[in-house]
Amino acid sequence: MNGRPAKTLMIQGTCSSAGKSLLTAALCRIYRRKGYRVAPFKAQNMSNNAAVCADGGEIGRSQAFQALACGIDPTYQMNPVLLKPEADSRSQVIVNGKPWNNLDARDYFERSQMLWSEITSALDSLREEYDLVIMEGAGSPAELNLQQFDLVNMRVARYANAPVLLVGNIELGGIFAQLLGTLWLLPEEDQSRITGFIVNKFRGDLSLFDDGISILEERSGVPVMGVVPFVQDLNLPEEDAAPVQETKMIDKADGHRLDVAVIYFPRISNLDDVDALRSEPDVSIRFVKSARNLRTPDIILLPGTKSTLDDLQWLRKTGLADEIVDAAERGVEIIGLCGGYQILGEQINNSQQIESDIPSAIGMGLLPIHTNFNGGEKQTRQTSATIAANTPIPETAGMTVSGYEIHQGTSTTNSGWLDIEGAATPCGSAGYDNRVWGCYLHGLFHNDDFRAAWIGKIKQHKGWSNEKPSSTTYSYADLVERELDRLADEVEAALGTDALMELIASKIETTS
Repeated sequence: MNGRPAKTLMIQGTCSSAGKSLLTAALCRIYRRKGYRVAPFKAQNMSNNAAVCADGGEIGRSQAFQALACGIDPTYQMNPVLLKPEADSRSQVIVNGKPWNNLDARDYFERSQMLWSEITSALDSLREEYDLVIMEGAGSPAELNLQQFDLVNMRVARYANAPVLLVGNIELGGIFAQLLGTLWLLPEEDQSRITGFIVNKFRGDLSLFDDGISILEERSGVPVMGVVPFVQDLNLPEEDAAPVQETKMIDKADGHRLDVAVIYFPRISNLDDVDALRSEPDVSIRFVKSARNLRTPDIILLPGTKSTLDDLQWLRKTGLADEIVDAAERGVEIIGLCGGYQILGEQINNSQQIESDIPSAIGMGLLPIHTNFNGGEKQTRQTSATIAANTPIPETAGMTVSGYEIHQGTSTTNSGWLDIEGAATPCGSAGYDNRVWGCYLHGLFHNDDFRAAWIGKIKQHKGWSNEKPSSTTYSYADLVERELDRLADEVEAALGTDALMELIASKIETTS
């Protein structure tokens, strides 16, 4: 470091889903491969897809993934402010990894400016430790009605005196309006900070956009750094803001594939639990928001939720609750993780209205557990666990698995099958001849041996075991590393090595 703070580079987008998170991860990997000590940074994130750092602090999962691209462990400084939506206009506010407050949107905007010092302190800390910090914005910097409250876009770029790359998603259409419109709506000082445009997610022959590059450069005076192609079949976590559409039942006529229906709660959280399953060739993941589209899956997965009681109410309102109970009676494998695990139980007590204004509710009654939200701190920790002899997954007894916990509430049961390190009592429960089961441990399916045993169990029940062996013959962690390198290769080829090196050597001249 030679006593100098790290260089900085910022990625901002014309809109949500422009591809900022993955491009930031790609740049983190590119500069790491060039020998830099790199760290990611996003001042403020809004996502219920959270990661848990080694000290128990929460940050956005996209920043944890970007830290992986850098080859470092995630810390709260990489995302000092995290908003976790609990309702349409209310969020839990996480500051420096810990719960700070629960605020509606108006109250948050009025109080958010007191968080600026936490943001700058976190960024300064990273710049003292690393050679380069790749910073990510949020939404668009040209939200004119919100610019006075900015904590994450141009205010951060100005503070760090960082060059900014503005990213537009051509797949959404209107790429010229996206890039030029965003640029022209910015104040003159911020316009001069835009060092280059990136046209992202281009499908087809890149040469067909040659005229587009000329038009953008002539109209703006800003160089187009490159046109990044849409990378097919990329097995990497989705961006925080990427919408997940309800998907139809798979056609299983062409070979055997397990049909996994993931219930897409209104307040779904930690959707990364399905990432490793999505990569399995014999598994097909689809997301379900309505009873009519549940159909006849092989497996139903109830993932985490930021509002267990509200989403339980939603299940009943949509008719999905009845459909899931009927599926359990038919012998369908049903899994609940974290909030989904709580929902599958018998009773949920929330008399102090910690998580929602619903004081209590009868659960779906598929697991013999009772959950209490009253009292106690939110549980957030990385951990490992040993699978007990009464496991619902044959061949896994004694196996050690790792993951993380992130939940309000505690659940009591007499059928715990997961001995979590440091926990007083076993976690998890199983019922319906081990066809219905769940636990609090996120990341369970990222454990390769466990995932293989579980897939083998389902195949055996379906009579497939003699036809095809378990498809898990790889390390999911190794797969992610390979895919990160593939993404980085595509981005580096599109932007050019020389241009990338010039970027972090550039100085921004401002009018201030």
